[in-house]
Amino acid sequence: MIDLIATIIAIASVLAALGHVGYLALLNNAAGKRAGGAPVAQYVRSRWALAGGATAASLFAWLLTSGNVVLDVLAIVIAVGSGATSVKALQSTQAKYRSGG
Repeated sequence: MIDLIATIIAIASVLAALGHVGYLALLNNAAGKRAGGAPVAQYVRSRWALAGGATAASLFAWLLTSGNVVLDVLAIVIAVGSGATSVKALQSTQAKYRSGG
């Protein structure tokens, strides 16, 4: 049962991390097409390390779910941490560049 819970949490963490990566990619693409997009592109470049690290940690947590109960608990801890980091970073980025509308 703990294996199933750990796997679900790890998958949710991976989805959160990929959501952050995808949002950064969209911002970078839009900044590249815009004449005054250099500050946004620079901001996105500064956030890639965080997004990549959180994604790697989430994938590692998902990999750990194939082990025993101790590894499942470790996977849950890592997945919750990286997922929360991804969600907080995504919300921060969205708040910074939210357009009124």
